[in-house]
Amino acid sequence: MQQFFGPAEGLRYVAIFLAILAAVFLAVGAQFQNNEVGKTRTHKSQGLKLRNLKQLFRRPQWLSGLVLTGLAIVLQLGALSLAPLIVVQPIGAIALVITYFLNAKVTKTPLDRASITSIILCTAGIAGFVSMASAVAHENALTDDALRIVLGILLAILVIFGIMHFGSKKAATPMTYIVGAGVLYGFVATLAKVVILRIYSWNFEWLTLLCLIALLAAVSLGGWFVQNAYAKGPPDLVIAGLTVIDVHDPANCVQVGGYDTS
Repeated sequence: MQQFFGPAEGLRYVAIFLAILAAVFLAVGAQFQNNEVGKTRTHKSQGLKLRNLKQLFRRPQWLSGLVLTGLAIVLQLGALSLAPLIVVQPIGAIALVITYFLNAKVTKTPLDRASITSIILCTAGIAGFVSMASAVAHENALTDDALRIVLGILLAILVIFGIMHFGSKKAATPMTYIVGAGVLYGFVATLAKVVILRIYSWNFEWLTLLCLIALLAAVSLGGWFVQNAYAKGPPDLVIAGLTVIDVHDPANCVQVGGYDTS
């Protein structure tokens, strides 16, 4: 087992800044895409079709949301390269707060006292957790055997979700799409961190390439699920589900690309 020596501890503050910026871009991108997906779908009870996706690529606001989401991913990867996953990933919950305000403005929904209190508590909780995690979290070594377990689990999930979605004529509920995307994005964050650590360690071989392929597959199916969730529900519901589900690192169960809080 080879120990990883990554960036200096002080760069974690840069990572936190990048993660916050990524959350802002993700929130705005989600709102843009949700606005356009809602106009494209034929019936709210149905999911998106491939022909709907072609229509979306002709809508400037949806494309703007796609670009912002892409920038958010790049910034998130930059943050993951500078700090442990446990420090970076929870910051994405800030996108929920921003999305709530944006959607409230678009739908002209007034903010009541309970909503404002919840937002304050959520923000304070994120800040407290990240502050504690940043002080104690450290990168851990990688093991090929554990990584193979993660890839095997992801392959099974991809097959199951793919059959459930493309093999069924009945559209799923919004929460089904959100849970599916959240689980897949949790693997995406883990595999992205694994690849980054292996590149730092000059350990780029067939298993790393397999991680990249699995990562792209999870991003593709997860992204399709997100668009279907936008077609059936508000953006704050989608972002809330994603941020709650995908902060759980599947690699932590098998000690791959995770972190050490001891």
